[in-house]
Amino acid sequence: MPAQHFFADSPREVGLNPDKVQALMDRAARDVKEGVLPACQVAIARHGKIAAMQTFGRAVQGGAEKPATDETIFDAMSATKAVTASALWIMIQEGKMDPADLIVKYVPEYGTNGKETTTIEQLMIHTAGIPVAPGSFKDWGNREKRLERFAQWRPEHKPGEKFIYHIQANYWPVAEAIERLSGMRIGEFVRTRIAEPLGLPDLRIGLPAREQQARMADVVWTGEPAKAEEYQKLGITPPRANMGSINEAVVLEMNDPEVRASDHPAGGLMTTAADLALFYQALLNDGCAYDGTRIWKSEMLREARRIRSGNLIDPARGMTANRALGIVIAGGDGKANLRGFGRTNSAEAFGHPGFGGQIGWADPATGISFAYLTNGFDRNDLREGRRSVAVCSLAGSCAE
Repeated sequence: MPAQHFFADSPREVGLNPDKVQALMDRAARDVKEGVLPACQVAIARHGKIAAMQTFGRAVQGGAEKPATDETIFDAMSATKAVTASALWIMIQEGKMDPADLIVKYVPEYGTNGKETTTIEQLMIHTAGIPVAPGSFKDWGNREKRLERFAQWRPEHKPGEKFIYHIQANYWPVAEAIERLSGMRIGEFVRTRIAEPLGLPDLRIGLPAREQQARMADVVWTGEPAKAEEYQKLGITPPRANMGSINEAVVLEMNDPEVRASDHPAGGLMTTAADLALFYQALLNDGCAYDGTRIWKSEMLREARRIRSGNLIDPARGMTANRALGIVIAGGDGKANLRGFGRTNSAEAFGHPGFGGQIGWADPATGISFAYLTNGFDRNDLREGRRSVAVCSLAGSCAE
């Protein structure tokens, strides 16, 4: 866990309303109390401090079922993407990479089957045309295998032409480029260049140590899927209808020690809600750590948060994609709740949600950052979505 100086004595110390914070915690606890989820962990932060953090429920940890605590580690799934993206930002500000660069400049193995013109930016904003390219978590951990995957992948459309959310493959070549240029695996890079300077020991992509894995909550599936007519009534496509090779068995591989040890760049962030919320606080603090150490330059953060997907439409939701450099921007079109935010977030809020209902965001308008993690993957996507909107909306309104 972060050092004690990262925790406020009370929500009011950082300008949050204690009653509203309690309402947020009560809503987060409800699904655990009702048996919908086995466990969840919540943290809300402002002014560089955790205003409140709570963990609810029970989870299998280290092979034994026991109460989940604030020390319990959860898999953040695609909320990982914001952290991997922030590693790329460091490389860009150091002049080692450029979003306009062709990825084959750094990873020649990627240049096959019509992917030769793919840029780093296209990979980061999900327009690279490889939304469900095959590849497992274990493939990422095997360098020879992942290079084979790069060569095998064939784009579904011309790179840059369409937005289709990419499950994981787009982050693989970017992380490979970071590794080749820095001499560090993406997990090591995040630990040494981001987590340690920020004082966040549990912000990790990959969990190689046995004692850390023993603190992680095993993932489980819960509930029954929503009925087809419920989706039809809302006029939306079931979110998991186009998940390709990502199925229940694949997700449960996150309980495999070998998979946990792999620093998978699109879904391997294993952390606490406190560390994730404080990561976003650093982005709100002009890219600086608690002690003033600068991680990201101001101009880099401005560029990172610039929407680069233009008017491209997210076909799954029928709205503009609002993709910046590896993160999502809430936007002011009334659709923020469909992008992983709440109804009370400002248009400038940014972050990245994760499969299974994982949440991580920051809102420059209020200075609030918020993280919600769970080990219970609800088969009912609609209920999961309503839960996410509810807790995000409550978190976004906590400022006094």
